[in-house]
Amino acid sequence: MMRTTRLLSTATANTASRRPVAVFLNASRLDYDSKLDFSRLEQLCDLRRHNVDKVVDRQEMLDQVAGAEIVITKEMEVTSQLFADVFPDTVQLLCEAGTGYNNLPIAAARARGIVVTNVPTYSTDAVAHMAITYLMNLSASMFQQQKMLVEGDRSNFTGPFSLPLMELTDKTIGLIGGGGLIGSKVADICLALGMKIIISSRAGILPAPHRLFQHPDVTVVKELAPLLQGSDFVSIHCPLNDETRGSFGKEQLALMKPTAFLINTSRGAICNEPELIQALQNKVICGAGLDVTATEPPPMDSPIWTLPNCWLSPHTGWRRLETRQRLVDMTADSIEAYCNANSEEDMINVVN
Repeated sequence: MMRTTRLLSTATANTASRRPVAVFLNASRLDYDSKLDFSRLEQLCDLRRHNVDKVVDRQEMLDQVAGAEIVITKEMEVTSQLFADVFPDTVQLLCEAGTGYNNLPIAAARARGIVVTNVPTYSTDAVAHMAITYLMNLSASMFQQQKMLVEGDRSNFTGPFSLPLMELTDKTIGLIGGGGLIGSKVADICLALGMKIIISSRAGILPAPHRLFQHPDVTVVKELAPLLQGSDFVSIHCPLNDETRGSFGKEQLALMKPTAFLINTSRGAICNEPELIQALQNKVICGAGLDVTATEPPPMDSPIWTLPNCWLSPHTGWRRLETRQRLVDMTADSIEAYCNANSEEDMINVVN
């Protein structure tokens, strides 16, 4: 009730006489190349962009959020304690410019009547394409071949070819969380490549409206073991939460084929990273393509940087220019819905 009352008063005030003050706490995380168009957000609110990658200093954050009604973040941790110490009573909307929101104090925000929103669908195609990029490169040993060339080794051009290659037709990819938007998009592309799909689902079946329901080349399993044992590639597409954090480790890796590859474009902390590193060192699986790691970046002394069978990218799934612009525009959608809301039911993408 308290939160609905605040929304009603805010909407009336906004439409009558003013634009709400909004601060993007770490705008450079999103607009790192200064190529994004924020004009729609600027039309909706008095937008202040703090052009840093992240804010860790308490006083800096305090200065930035002072007087703000809307706070926007991008993959920046705001602890419950920092939230309690720094965020003023003027704040009524906290927008995560992204899909995951485990970096924000959801419960603490609700307790204060602050609405939290995310943008769940902006990067569906881009992240799916990132998973497919890894799939294609791993199947053709492209990463190893490029490394050889950089090191001056041209032997694959002048002598017998030395790297493993495989066709993807009739190979099997296991999609952990494959019934969701991104996993299903990956499945669509893999089916077009002639692959077989195994999807893990708690129910052991996809709902009838799902486009992959009873597809002849899609198997749905309730337990993870048959997916891991039967797949040539395993791709993770789960959200990060208390249940999934650290849930993929040595037990799961031991069930995979020694010739199989792991792909993770979801959240790095889903993997037990020390156990994954050990499995790669011991060649329990053939290799891993990781667009995400448990911490980003990994510690500078982590062996994950130099593993010869682990290929890394700096969480680039969402970084394509079109994807980032879509994120800005969809964040504006959430803010516009907030500005026009007569009750919480009028808002979109509320996660708390």
